[in-house]
Amino acid sequence: MLTDITIGQYFPGASLLHRLDPRTKIILLFLFIIDIFVFDTPLSYGLLSLFTVSLIYFSQVPMRMMIKSIKPLWWILLFTFLINLCSVSGEAFAHIWIFALTWEGLRQAVFICLRLILLILLSSLLTFTTSPLALTDALENLMGPFKRLGMPAHELAMMMTIALRFVPTLIEETDKIMKAQKSRGSDFSSGSLLHRVKSLIPILVPLFISAFRRADELAMAMEARCYRGGVGRTQMKALRITTIDYVAYGASLLFACTLVGLKVIGI
Repeated sequence: MLTDITIGQYFPGASLLHRLDPRTKIILLFLFIIDIFVFDTPLSYGLLSLFTVSLIYFSQVPMRMMIKSIKPLWWILLFTFLINLCSVSGEAFAHIWIFALTWEGLRQAVFICLRLILLILLSSLLTFTTSPLALTDALENLMGPFKRLGMPAHELAMMMTIALRFVPTLIEETDKIMKAQKSRGSDFSSGSLLHRVKSLIPILVPLFISAFRRADELAMAMEARCYRGGVGRTQMKALRITTIDYVAYGASLLFACTLVGLKVIGI
């Protein structure tokens, strides 16, 4: 289960999405999220799903990795589906105990789950096709205007990226600790709820110690390299908007206009 979590992982490549400026990818991600929440007709969701699949194809990220990004959240999707299926009033097509399953509930459950899946896939594409260093530079650049208000843009971007970067590392560390404890006879899947909670202590203690040790090593490495924050700091690879970024903006704008047109005419 832990090996299925792909949050924060980067998949090296030379695809169109990899070559996009990271600022472009972040901005377009927010625009697509807005599209997902604003346009809620079946045809719009069909186009959004087709567009997401096309992005996955052009990113050259293996489909199995994209599916892995959804697997850890399947129980949230299932819970959301059941809640919407049983709580929305309308024309019932079945009854289970005190719950009436309605066609309107089924429609809303499918749309909500599809919306969550699209959000997960698009967010995963951002981290799969953008290195942590590029993501840090992009976030700092986008938050640059807020520096006038006293916001520490560089420090915030650095913290968010480090946290995202170390998610796979901590997951791998947790998996190793669990395997080591199981080899010593620990059981994490049987017994009462209280017993299962207590059985997590041999995992959490070494995990926290390992996390603090890694944080200390990272701080010492940054100090050894004379890191002093974002004041006067330059970038080895400056971010540049190229032709491919303008093409991506144009394609996204055209796609958004298409969705607006479909909504206006009521399709």
